[in-house]
Amino acid sequence: MIYRVRHSTVYSYGNPVDLAAHVLHVTPRDLPGQRVLWTRLDCEPTPVKRHGGVDHFGNSVFWLFHEEPHTRFEIVAVSEVDVAFAPPPPTEEISPWEFIRDCSRFDADVSQFLFDGSMCRASEKVGAYAAQSFPTGRSLLEGVLDFNMRVFKEFRFRSGVTSLRTTADEVLARREGVCQDFTHLMLSGLRWLGLPARYMSGYIRTRPPQGQKRRLGADVSHAWVGVWLGPEFGWLGLDPTNGIVVQDEHVVLGWGRDYADISPVRGLILGGGGDALRVGVDLVPVEEWDEDPTLRALTAPRQSVDAG
Repeated sequence: MIYRVRHSTVYSYGNPVDLAAHVLHVTPRDLPGQRVLWTRLDCEPTPVKRHGGVDHFGNSVFWLFHEEPHTRFEIVAVSEVDVAFAPPPPTEEISPWEFIRDCSRFDADVSQFLFDGSMCRASEKVGAYAAQSFPTGRSLLEGVLDFNMRVFKEFRFRSGVTSLRTTADEVLARREGVCQDFTHLMLSGLRWLGLPARYMSGYIRTRPPQGQKRRLGADVSHAWVGVWLGPEFGWLGLDPTNGIVVQDEHVVLGWGRDYADISPVRGLILGGGGDALRVGVDLVPVEEWDEDPTLRALTAPRQSVDAG
């Protein structure tokens, strides 16, 4: 499936911002099952300095700097991405979770996702909740599929009841939240059990295929969990917000230990006050996009930052 994705972020400031430095994770990355055909990053006002590269995890990142007063800052990233993630293998082909837990400690790239991030810590309470899906000797894949579905069924998607400071323990107690909360919850429980797991940031299809229900978490950035199935099968994406395995409805921006490692936009400003933020995301198959005049108009280029 080839998608076009448009991610718009607009900051409006009550007072002028004199100086600003921003770090952006808003352009998708190439990986097995996902190929970025092209990408473009537009920015208003035009930054006085810009630099692109990759972060510690290999994610695409941009650094932007402004030195002129401004009361509005807009970022629009548009990309075309070919997505076809492989389906999960049969559960019986995946080793018991204890074996994969022990293997992960000897792989440096994998074992870094055993550690806490600044926003998500392994929790004994969440670990006990996760452990219900991992009896002794159970296939890791069978366990994580069960855990993913339990979160989907037992927690309610509800925006506005949590914040960036909400902990996994609080989400477990409330039994409600948004995709970031459910992802942090799963990460906390899996890491408590000694299983590597990473925070996946990206998007989910805005309009469902005909006859299917709309996915939760569309229209904004989305989050889900990456779980390591062992050296033979690598990583698998699980979306607890929708209770599904990631295959052909998601586009990956990147990953980290938690939201703080891969937040779409963060930075420092001098000035401002009374700020307002507006975010919008469209992820639509290319042929549907080209047939929609409203979407076609959204992709007209403006002040572009080279994202090639």
